[in-house]
Amino acid sequence: MMKLQVALFNWLQIHIVSEARPDDHAAKETLHFFADILREDHKLTSFEASLDVEQEQYVITYRCDGELYKQQVEREEAERLWTDIECNPKYSG
Repeated sequence: MMKLQVALFNWLQIHIVSEARPDDHAAKETLHFFADILREDHKLTSFEASLDVEQEQYVITYRCDGELYKQQVEREEAERLWTDIECNPKYSG
């Protein structure tokens, strides 16, 4: 089973891609894949991400077993997949 922190990071990266590329069906499918892992394997009942512009980081807020948790990810690291996709002419057109 994928570790929770890894699954959250992967979900965040593809969430950013999916938001930036709303017509990218592969990104949407991958987002659903990681959301399913978070719900089914890790029993998260909710999860969302927000950008803290001042701190230059994303904050993932998630709920498990009735408890609320937060995980922070540096903005540059979180947006790396999106940046890589946009910089590759094969995928950015």
